[in-house]
Amino acid sequence: MIYPAARILAIETSCDETAAAVLENGRVLLSSVVASQIDLHQQYGGVFPEVASRQHIITIYDVVEQALQQAYLSLDNIDAIAVTRGPGLAGSLVVGMNMAKGIALGKNLPLIGVNHLEGHIYSSWVYSSEVPNPPPIPEFPLIALLVSGGHTEINLMGGHLHYKRLGGTLDDAAGEAFDKVARLLGLPYPGGPSIQKAAMNGNPNAYNFPRANLDGSLNFSFSGLKTSVLRMVRELEKSRSRLPVEDLAASFQQAVVDVLFKKTIQAARQHKVKNIIVAGGVSANQLLRDTFLGQTNFNIFIPPFKYCTDNAAMIAAAGYFRFVNNLIDPLDIDVLPNWPLS
Repeated sequence: MIYPAARILAIETSCDETAAAVLENGRVLLSSVVASQIDLHQQYGGVFPEVASRQHIITIYDVVEQALQQAYLSLDNIDAIAVTRGPGLAGSLVVGMNMAKGIALGKNLPLIGVNHLEGHIYSSWVYSSEVPNPPPIPEFPLIALLVSGGHTEINLMGGHLHYKRLGGTLDDAAGEAFDKVARLLGLPYPGGPSIQKAAMNGNPNAYNFPRANLDGSLNFSFSGLKTSVLRMVRELEKSRSRLPVEDLAASFQQAVVDVLFKKTIQAARQHKVKNIIVAGGVSANQLLRDTFLGQTNFNIFIPPFKYCTDNAAMIAAAGYFRFVNNLIDPLDIDVLPNWPLS
């Protein structure tokens, strides 16, 4: 299907990154700016919501202006404004929403509220305008594994913007498990990159941590795994002067990846699809990427590293497909901090 041409300016402030991007025709990225707050939140060992929302207020105007400048465009060249409506931190979401509303009202542009999780899925459609040949895109139907800080779920997509949730976490998300285990091991926030770095020099078979199968369902559970690591750490602290952090990190990481891979492949086989998207912040994990890309039975789509973590390019891509399907929102929409994808 051929979709109409359109330029989308998108804003993303769901957590601790202030981001804006300009995307053309649902795929071609003209600019992407992300202002990270990691340095501000490291002292707390996680995101401090009030600090995050205040920092968004400080940086959002400059971030949007920079995105337009990098695209060599003005607001007069934009066809619609997309903004993350949820899920996320309420205070952070409000900053981005109000900025988007102000632009939409001032320039008489359509406003499109986008689900943050939907954005992660559509990051697989994005490619830079500097790339000479566009990469292939996923074909429907497909399985989408969403793995981020607060979400782990498997969805079946029969077409654009159509999602059927097949399974999700019953407790901690994979990203939350990474953060919590990193703290147990004395590693810095954010936990995902810290665990991966430590695991590079560790033995993934050193400790046989549990993999929750949950009677063959497509749901996940990581609380038992986290508890198992905690018990092992306490046991080792009694008998050793130094924790084998590298081996613990590698064994934990392997357990998480094994479960994510097994259940996603199970879903693809059950629903007879050939295309799989792996998206969200945890999809930046190299072991997870290598595991999926190493199999040969399915077509795997994983965004480049810079589009795995929170960014506005993915919001623009999802916003484009909402725009061309006339899914426009009124200016009085509110944020939805607990907005489910399906």
